Amino acid sequence: MGDRFNTTAGWVLFAGIIALGLSSISMRIFHTERPEEMSYPIEGVVTAGADDGPSLAMMMSKADVSKGEKVFAKCIACHTINQGGADGIGPNLYGIMGLPIGKHAAGFAYSSALAEKGGDWNFENMDAWLKSPRGFASGTKMSFAGLSKIDDRAAVIVYMNSMGSNIPLPEVVEEAAADAETTGDEAEAEADLEGEAAAEEDAAAEENEGGK
Repeated sequence: MGDRFNTTAGWVLFAGIIALGLSSISMRIFHTERPEEMSYPIEGVVTAGADDGPSLAMMMSKADVSKGEKVFAKCIACHTINQGGADGIGPNLYGIMGLPIGKHAAGFAYSSALAEKGGDWNFENMDAWLKSPRGFASGTKMSFAGLSKIDDRAAVIVYMNSMGSNIPLPEVVEEAAADAETTGDEAEAEADLEGEAAAEEDAAAEENEGGK
């Protein structure tokens, strides 16, 4: 009786070892994690980095200057923005919009990363800077992590623009494009209706001639 029990237990243990080994091998062969880049889109799965939200121009057209002033409160530990304000850890930002990047405050010691960036503080550059200063100019001395929400960035940009710059806001082209598309669809539908009406008239005329 004892030998039979030992034999059965041995076979059970052996089967368990085999099952564990096969499981380990299958996990190595069949990798189940989602790939970093999918070879083709799958319905319902959002691709990382996809940005289908409203444009900066659209958000700026709806932005509230007073909200921008409130969000800018995160910046006042390092920056002043009033006319004639003193430089702090960061430069005074009065009238900065539209001016050269890393050069607008005379005498301020900009980092080489920003001083050598080139270009002007247009709306797109300021948006990229506010989103991720280090991503915009790697090596910048600015330690602020950035504003992740586009509505916050749009509000701050509109506020900063109101402080001594007053550059015209960019035109919102999305609505114009949508209107043009709608107009095109309406024209196409109207043409289809006219074509159907003409076909019906021709058919009626042929029917009348056949009746004669």
